[in-house]
Amino acid sequence: MRAVRLVQIGKPLEDAQIPLPEIGPLDVLIRVAAAGICHSDAHYRAGISKFDRLPLTLGHEVAGTVEKIGKAVTNVAPGDRVCIHYLVHCGSCELCASGLEQFCISGQMIGRHRDGGYAEFIKVPARNAFALPAEIPFEVGAVMMCSSATALHALNKTRLKSGESVAIFGFGGLGFSALQLAKALGCGQIYIVEINSTKLALAAKMGAVPIDANTADPVEQIKAETAGKGVDVSLELIGNPAIMRQAVECLGTLGRAALTGLTAESMSIFPYPELINREAEIIGVSDHLATELPTLIEFTRSGKLRFAEEALRVVDLDAVQINAALDALEHSIDHVRTVIKVTGDI
Repeated sequence: MRAVRLVQIGKPLEDAQIPLPEIGPLDVLIRVAAAGICHSDAHYRAGISKFDRLPLTLGHEVAGTVEKIGKAVTNVAPGDRVCIHYLVHCGSCELCASGLEQFCISGQMIGRHRDGGYAEFIKVPARNAFALPAEIPFEVGAVMMCSSATALHALNKTRLKSGESVAIFGFGGLGFSALQLAKALGCGQIYIVEINSTKLALAAKMGAVPIDANTADPVEQIKAETAGKGVDVSLELIGNPAIMRQAVECLGTLGRAALTGLTAESMSIFPYPELINREAEIIGVSDHLATELPTLIEFTRSGKLRFAEEALRVVDLDAVQINAALDALEHSIDHVRTVIKVTGDI
């Protein structure tokens, strides 16, 4: 089958022909219809994260149809439309039993620890396959399995209450979903902090207050918009220590800042004025949970989470096109997500 693989750290991905995966009794073979290109994939290509092996097929945002099932599989059947939970876990350890599979000691992430969806087919445990309603296009089904799912998990971790205000730092795939999901959860006013004018215009069109970080300190702008109060919840979705500080500084009394972006750098906080005196909280967000996916899928099926045509860019399963999309992620792209549309036979 065709695949696009990471062969050498710091080098472009390469087109490849590899064997069709062999499935076990509890596995399913998925014919990939769409695979999202996540900013994490650019990090993997650059070598920011470690790998168990190379070559490796990247891609952890995957949707498609069931091609073949193992003899013990009962939850899906050949021909079913599915989207894939990217955390492959043991299902039996204490953490998995508690519904915290992202901390499973033997857990693996597709597209990082095992072959992912930049290919015509992918093998996963059957429990990782979730039914994808016919109302949801494959491209959206793929994207929502990372950026949307993590945004929902971040909002759940903040214990967002109806009517509370939210500041979202970064309006890429995560921020685009977080805005809509916060509305679906009944939040109050939303502030979007960005430097890209196209994205700021889109945020305003979607009902948020745009905060242009190019023009002035976003914390001061948020404080001005809230009459000095600050916001109840903030989400940092970029992975920049300075912006993480801003996500904390813009909080009001009892505010909660969820940090989702990845960085290897440290951040500094003044404990008394920024945390203790406000009883504010800083919350780390790691991936998302399988138990959250049915809610996310229903939000999408019912139209509460939408991806307009102009929000997505489509490329082929082609190394040149995929490398160009990964290169573009190093800059501020105008669209939300790029998706690989996979076609062809074995």
